[in-house]
Amino acid sequence: MSTTLTMYSTTWCGYCQRLKQQLDREGIGYTEVDIEQDPAAAAYVEQVNGGNQTVPTVVFSDGTAATNPSLKDVKKHLGL
Repeated sequence: MSTTLTMYSTTWCGYCQRLKQQLDREGIGYTEVDIEQDPAAAAYVEQVNGGNQTVPTVVFSDGTAATNPSLKDVKKHLGL
């Protein structure tokens, strides 16, 4: 499974858990970053979300970000 995106998340986020399960099931690789453990990651998430630490925030290899995307949205962006 190759890494195709980065998912910023927290351990307690239900939306994050659901998206991770869906990505795993579909074989879509990702790197997970816990924003509660990484202040720079938290600052980045705030930057792309209007000052909010909204997760999951997914960043694709082309540099674009999506906040709380559906699996369908992720697959569409990846051309799957």
